[in-house]
Amino acid sequence: MTTTTNAPVTAAPVRATPRTRARVPARSGIWFLAPYLFFFALFLVWPIVYGLWMSLTDRSLASTGSEFVGVGNYTQALTDPDMWSALGNTVFFTLISSVPLVVVSFAMAYLVYTGLKGQWLWRLTFFAPFLLPVSVVTAIWGFLFTNDFGLINGSLDRLGIAQVGWLSDERVAMWSIALVTVWWTVGFNFLLYLSALQNIPDHLYEAAQLDGAGVWRRLFSITLPMMKSTTWLVILLQILASLKVFDQIFLLTAGGPNGATRSILQYVYDAGFTGYRLGFASATSYIFFALIVMVSLGQMWIAKRKDS
Repeated sequence: MTTTTNAPVTAAPVRATPRTRARVPARSGIWFLAPYLFFFALFLVWPIVYGLWMSLTDRSLASTGSEFVGVGNYTQALTDPDMWSALGNTVFFTLISSVPLVVVSFAMAYLVYTGLKGQWLWRLTFFAPFLLPVSVVTAIWGFLFTNDFGLINGSLDRLGIAQVGWLSDERVAMWSIALVTVWWTVGFNFLLYLSALQNIPDHLYEAAQLDGAGVWRRLFSITLPMMKSTTWLVILLQILASLKVFDQIFLLTAGGPNGATRSILQYVYDAGFTGYRLGFASATSYIFFALIVMVSLGQMWIAKRKDS
C-alpha cells in the first residue's frame, strides 16, 4: 500500500528580463517628471497657445466678449508706422549697446586675467553693478543725467561746456540709455569671458613665449581663436537681451522724447494695457517673437558655418 503526500507546490521564481527591468524605472520616472510637466504646461505651453488664439481675436480689457478677426491684428500691426518706428528704435539700441558690451567685457576680463594688481577689487568693481536692481540703476543715472542740477551737466557747466539734454534730446537719449545699459550689465559678460580665459591651457602660452611670440601675437594667435565659441555665445545672449529692452527705457524716458526711445516691448505694453487692445498687443508680440527666433537661428547658422 502506497501513501501519497500532498506537498505544497511552489512556483519557480520568475526572473525579470532586461526588457522588464527597463520598463519599471521608465514608468516610475514619469511620476518624478509629472510636477515639472504640469507647471511647464500651465505656465508656458498654455499661455503660448492662449496668446496665439487671443491674437486672432479682438479681445479687449474694456469688454468681456471677443470676436474672431483672423489675421486682421497682424495686418494692422505690420502696416502701423508706430510699430516699425518702435522696432527701428529697438534695433538701433541693440546695435549701439551690443558692440561695447562684447568688446568692453572682453577687455576687462583680459586685463584681470593677465595679472592686473588687486584682482579681487577689479572683479568686484566690474561685476557689482550687475547685482543692482533696475530701479536703483535708473535712479542713480536719472540723477546724473538731470538737465539743471545733475552731476554730469554740473561738471560740464563748470568747465564752460554747454549742457547736454541726456534724456530730453532726441539725438542723445538712446545713446544715454545704451551707456546706462553697458555700465549695468557688462559684468555678466565679463564673468563669461573670464571663466573662458581661465580654461585656456597654460602650456600654449608657454610654448608661444619660448618661440618668441609677444603679447599681441599671443592675443591674436592663441587667446582670440580659443575664445571663439564664448564670443558667439556672448553675442547671441547680448543681442537677445538688447532686443527685449524695456525696463530702463520705461523708467528713464517712458519712450520719449517724442517716441525717440520707445521700444517694441513698450509698444506692446501701450497697446495692451493703455489702449486695452489685448488681441492687437498679442499679435504684435508674436511678430516680435518670430523676429527673435529668426535672429537666433541666423546666429546659430553663422556660428556653425564658421566652426566647420
